Amino acid sequence: MYQATFKIVIFGDAGTGKTTLTHRFLTNVFVSDSKMTIGVDFQIKTLNVEKKKVKLQIWDFGGEERFRFLLPTYVRGANGGIFLYDITNEASLLHIDDWLEVIKNQQAKSPNNFSPFPILVVGSKLDLEDEREVKSSDALKIVKKRGLDGFLETSSKTGTNVEETFQMLTRLMLQNSNLI
Repeated sequence: MYQATFKIVIFGDAGTGKTTLTHRFLTNVFVSDSKMTIGVDFQIKTLNVEKKKVKLQIWDFGGEERFRFLLPTYVRGANGGIFLYDITNEASLLHIDDWLEVIKNQQAKSPNNFSPFPILVVGSKLDLEDEREVKSSDALKIVKKRGLDGFLETSSKTGTNVEETFQMLTRLMLQNSNLI
């Protein structure tokens, strides 16, 4: 029996590692040659957070511009989101406002969604530190300026902060639901 079921959307530019992050979280295995997500992909995982058994419905969106029209439909009913950017590609972070506009517009239209919608900003590919284009401090400034709910950097290759990302978002969603 679950104490909560949450729908999470993972969004960001193509090539940032959304599918790889999701796969690493689900299986604890790194897949270096994952295929581009066409449209949207859906996965489920159970997580224990704050002594609560939580079912996560994870919606991974294709980052190409041509799939963005799908995002508003799938954001409906979502409880939280992860904006993923690539620390080796500054443009992937600079597109945050385009993505947030879609998310926030849909949340505003959703009459049944009264609770806050936590969004984490997550920098991927931490294992490529030598190729870094985005300083952590610059990303953190963007997070604070936009009033978002958290910031982490991850590596799907090494597993660094993968589990912590989903734990943090789940904790925020539990708090918003008054379950902790």
